[in-house]
Amino acid sequence: MAEATVTSKGQITIPKEIREKMKLQAGDKIIFQTDAEGELKIKKSNVSIKDRAGSLRKYGRSKSVSIEEMDEAIKQRAVELDKKTK
Repeated sequence: MAEATVTSKGQITIPKEIREKMKLQAGDKIIFQTDAEGELKIKKSNVSIKDRAGSLRKYGRSKSVSIEEMDEAIKQRAVELDKKTK
C-alpha cells in the first residue's frame, strides 16, 4: 500500500509505484471518483483526440465517421471554397 501526505494547499505527490503502475507521465490528467461507501477510485483521464475520433455523432447520423472521412470532407470543402474565391 502506498501513502501520500496532503499539503496545506491540498496537494499530494502520487507515489512512484502508483505512477509507474498507472503509466502516468508529466501532464497526464487523472479523474477522482467516489462510490456510495466513500471508496475512492483514481483513473487516468487523458485520451488522445484520435482515440475519441468518431465518438460523437451528429444528430440523426447513424454511424461514426472515421478520421479519413473527416479529412476527405475537409479537403472537399477547401476545394469548394477555393473555387468560390477565384
